[in-house]
Amino acid sequence: MMRNFEGWLAAAEAMQPQTVALRRAIHREPELGLDTPKTIAKVKQALHGLPLQWKEGRSSSGLVAVLEGASPGHTVLLRGDMDALPMPEDTPLDFRSALDGAMHACGHDAHTAMLVSAAKILCARREHIAGRVLFMFQPGEEGHHGARFMIEDGLLDNPKPDAAFALHVIPNVATGHFTGRTGAALASDDTFQVVLRGKGGHASTPSLAVDPIPVACEIVLALQSLITRRVDVFDPVVVTVAELRAGTAHNVIPETVYLAGTIRALSEQARGFVGEKVRHVIEAIAAAHDCTAEIDILAGYPVTLNDARVMALVGRVITETFGPASWTTAAAPVMGAEDFSYVLQRVPGAMIFLGVCPEGQDHRLACPCHSNKMMLSEAALARGVAAHCAVAEAFLIDGFDHAS
Repeated sequence: MMRNFEGWLAAAEAMQPQTVALRRAIHREPELGLDTPKTIAKVKQALHGLPLQWKEGRSSSGLVAVLEGASPGHTVLLRGDMDALPMPEDTPLDFRSALDGAMHACGHDAHTAMLVSAAKILCARREHIAGRVLFMFQPGEEGHHGARFMIEDGLLDNPKPDAAFALHVIPNVATGHFTGRTGAALASDDTFQVVLRGKGGHASTPSLAVDPIPVACEIVLALQSLITRRVDVFDPVVVTVAELRAGTAHNVIPETVYLAGTIRALSEQARGFVGEKVRHVIEAIAAAHDCTAEIDILAGYPVTLNDARVMALVGRVITETFGPASWTTAAAPVMGAEDFSYVLQRVPGAMIFLGVCPEGQDHRLACPCHSNKMMLSEAALARGVAAHCAVAEAFLIDGFDHAS
């Protein structure tokens, strides 16, 4: 396989009308969770007739398309997620969501379209490929553990990839610019849910009741003290109480209060420590005020850890393909979470970000991912397609031999 760094960008730019058309078609018909049949149908139609083998699982609509090269070699995985978010869209786009309560507000429509175009380009060069490329089209990234289900279904076995790569678009980075970091790139994401139970009564006689509302307020403040006083500032954790519901009338002390929130960490050690301490703080404060606490801590995605060797290769490839000014090493991780982390637990790999700030906007002020007004610059998509191709080429040629 010959090096083709400049050729990949030219090929991606020639494919741009198809990439944009597919992205818009997916955006118009967003699908949620683990079942994305319309999106899968669009992917299969776009890749129909190409020299690909298809692997599908039983737990989701995820699939892996396998491109076997003309000769033996390494195996590299490229991933694109497909699902949308359960939220309304409030953009002026003429291809905005046709489904009330669902929107591609995290760029997965772009991820899928870029991966399809990369597959087309790499299939056209199959005779030059030594090894194989796995194109992972994944549903259920938005909280549904789609990558884990695909792994449990065996879709990443036989062949098992030697390296994995994913792109995530972000409106808050200049258009066409790439950024990423070695090690913890995104946080883990666990959820806690608490039912705090006291004794209801009349608001005029709190001494005859056990009021759980001030106890809940004390818990909220104590969780912040837990973070500032018990957690190493160089191994950061975020604990946020995002829901607090209590009461039905102004003159009734309720029996229960419901609290829920999120725990974000950048290491498994901090994740385990804080999860244990959150439980202890809630139970102890509840007991001190004669309340009980029913606590569920639901494990979410692990920390997304970028492999140093893959990141060295990716940084080299991006700068050689698009120029040194196109790449910045991120100074800090993102406290959002990603289920590509499940793949990276099994395979050395990396997820990096591609800037897609809409034209004419300051990227620092652009509506971010998960905003109902999130939009992106489609001009950057060709760079994403080319990056997929160039990273796959570099790994299939060099493996990790020249990554550092």
